[in-house]
Amino acid sequence: MASASSDLATMAAWDAVATRECLRKKDVSAEEVLEGAIARAEEARHLGAVFERTYDRARANAGARRTEAPLSGVPTFIKDLVQIRGVPTTWGSKAAGTYVSRRTDPIAARIEEIGLVTLGKSACPELGLTPTTEPLGWPPCRNPWDPSRSSGGSSGGAATLVAAGVVPIAHGSDGGGSIRIPAACCGLVGFKPSRFRLDMKGSNLLAVNVACEGVLTRTVRDTVAFYAALESRRAPRKVAPIGKVADKPSRLLRMGVFVDAPTGTPVNPEVRGVVLEAARSCEALGHGVEEIQCPFESSVIDDFLRYWGMLAWLQVRIGRLGMHWGFDGSKVEPWTRGLVEFFARKKLPALAATLRLRRFSRTFAQVMTRYDVLISPALPDPAQLLGYLATDLPFETHFERVRPFAAFTSVYNVSGAPAIALPLGRSRAGLPIGVQLATAHGQDRVLLELATSIEAAKPWEAMAPRQRWL
Repeated sequence: MASASSDLATMAAWDAVATRECLRKKDVSAEEVLEGAIARAEEARHLGAVFERTYDRARANAGARRTEAPLSGVPTFIKDLVQIRGVPTTWGSKAAGTYVSRRTDPIAARIEEIGLVTLGKSACPELGLTPTTEPLGWPPCRNPWDPSRSSGGSSGGAATLVAAGVVPIAHGSDGGGSIRIPAACCGLVGFKPSRFRLDMKGSNLLAVNVACEGVLTRTVRDTVAFYAALESRRAPRKVAPIGKVADKPSRLLRMGVFVDAPTGTPVNPEVRGVVLEAARSCEALGHGVEEIQCPFESSVIDDFLRYWGMLAWLQVRIGRLGMHWGFDGSKVEPWTRGLVEFFARKKLPALAATLRLRRFSRTFAQVMTRYDVLISPALPDPAQLLGYLATDLPFETHFERVRPFAAFTSVYNVSGAPAIALPLGRSRAGLPIGVQLATAHGQDRVLLELATSIEAAKPWEAMAPRQRWL
């Protein structure tokens, strides 16, 4: 069954849809796909993207897989904020100690239910609390385009594995940009769905439900296929299903494009240029595009960061309940400790910020009465050098760097609206530049149809050239 077309490099270039189609046609066997992905994962060890390898479990599951499942046989990794029974979980923190999970979280079960074969746990920063993946005690997660640079976070391990061609699709989660930021850093597609579509476990219990699950992919069609597969098994209850995604929106859209950051901090001129070029591409597709000032005030970013401190405080204070009894909050990293102290010092301002964030969805809805889609940078700069957001930096330094870094993405976590990062440009140094598109809550299909049409009109390089890191 093996053929010249099924060698490692060729399979590395397949997206998830192509992989599933080749398996269905029997052009390649499930064992070849699995072993090829394992071999590529081992070649990429120096990129620091994997915390836990579960190859034997994957082989056993592949042998017993349900071949009728929508994405049956396609290899993936699951972010190490999620538990899988019998597999160690660290939450990116040495404070978790040595722990083997006794349960499987719902998102991991759903991922395997649709046929994806889990090869292990991808790297993440401690508790997912910063937009880079450089946890203390582990090697930093490196960007395949330039290993001296960060792959972003908190789904940085997932982004590295997909961008490097190890797997075509990988699980991530997004509480302030943690899917879209690494997608922008690594030249990938990163989609944050609407609130209630795929919420992170427990996020709906919080004062502001900001966190969701998702995937990082190299093509829009893989992202579409993932959500279609989920909905084929179980439709969401609190938001309309995405349903069938067409190759373009059913009508022409009103778009507002802005290149200035909500925080007022400078945006790299190369990033600005790529965003404006993306807007012209949308205009060429017939959509109406208006250049606007950033419609969001800096106060929403400041409020979000105060709320982020409260989330850190909650995780550390109840870590033994939310994670496991061996979690030792005294061993968290300096950045996490700083966030906890930041909240503890200013609890009343944080509570007031939370109330304002709860009202922000109404503010956002008013903006979206004027536009169907907003276009902006995903990040103010291409991927930063490793160490720029190191978790052992002085807290004030890290805080001042995080504030603009996540400014474009976090507003959509607060509003609950869907947003997607697309790899629509490159810097002069060859680094990917991501453009973010967003729309009103529940309009995920419109956003995915627009992204599909942009992908067809302006194809991007589907994966990072492997010779960059081999």
